Amino acid sequence: MTETSEPKKLQITYVRSAIGYSKRHKETIRALGFRRLNQTVVKEDNSSIRGMLQMVNHLVKIEELVD
Repeated sequence: MTETSEPKKLQITYVRSAIGYSKRHKETIRALGFRRLNQTVVKEDNSSIRGMLQMVNHLVKIEELVD
């Protein structure tokens, strides 16, 4: 019996305002799906999401979800 491994999930919380940061940082926050401060989204763990998070890691809190 083979188990299909589901992709890991990341819980990302927008904790610090992007006001005063570059336009690219603001657009990255928006592309991650954030609309307001303290909002939490769940995304699949893949290289494109990791790249976005690396750019704005000072504005968000990242947690791995364990199933």
